[in-house]
Amino acid sequence: MRMWLIFALCLAGKALAAPTEEEKMLVEVQDMEVGANPVQVETGEFDEAIEVEEDVVAENPCLNYHCKKGKVCEVDESNTPVCVCQDPSTCPEATSEYEHVCGTDNKTYDSSCHFFTSKCALEGTKKGHKLHLDYIGPCKYIAPCMDLELTEFPLRMRDWLKNVLVTLYERDEDNNLLTEKQKLRVKKIYENAKRLEAGDHSLDLLAHDFEKNYNMYIFPVHWQFGQLDQHPVDGYLSHTELAPLRAPLIPMEHCTTRFFEQCDSDNDKYIALEEWAGCFGIKDQDVDKDLVI
Repeated sequence: MRMWLIFALCLAGKALAAPTEEEKMLVEVQDMEVGANPVQVETGEFDEAIEVEEDVVAENPCLNYHCKKGKVCEVDESNTPVCVCQDPSTCPEATSEYEHVCGTDNKTYDSSCHFFTSKCALEGTKKGHKLHLDYIGPCKYIAPCMDLELTEFPLRMRDWLKNVLVTLYERDEDNNLLTEKQKLRVKKIYENAKRLEAGDHSLDLLAHDFEKNYNMYIFPVHWQFGQLDQHPVDGYLSHTELAPLRAPLIPMEHCTTRFFEQCDSDNDKYIALEEWAGCFGIKDQDVDKDLVI
């Protein structure tokens, strides 16, 4: 549980609200600014009899031009910025195995940079389309998720989401982890005397608490959906939008992949808010888009 809370704190607030495309999923992984600042040309003093025309180097077209992970900005012959695949040799060398990532091809990449440059090189191919970042860390054996274990997963996940919000509320002294609307919602949970404190609880207790204190879990489930649904904000979660949550979880929770696959009940490769809420046991009548704040 401690590892989960640390992971959540890293992703919370601005971090979780940040773009959640797969190329931006690592807690550590953010948008890369490409290009250089404009160059200021200084002109000297000239004889008054000489007509001087000041030349100013044009602003770099790549400045503030966004390229997704695995690509960098270059200027073409018409001085138009374009995104091209990054040379893998320009990726920083990994300093520890914790920087390694595992792809869905079951291959360990030195870093997320190396993964995304490799994916870019396969762009337009069937293999490239299917290649995604699976989880953080070197590839390893992930035990199959049994049916009984799959039913237990949302019990822990719901409790975790609730405790994450409570922890953020307690530590939000500078109002940069939760919005005012979110804090008002969490305050009700935080001050509820019936709230189950964070701890290593039995599955029976977690199930009992969900039944008795159901209303405490409605907002946390909606909140997490909103943190992931960012690019675009359309009420659906794609594989890449799920990445910031699922990639760090898989090594700790082997049912993660199967759980999210099951959430996509209509198999359209997207998880709608209704499907997401249903996976966590939220009743249809309690699914409310206004809670995704």
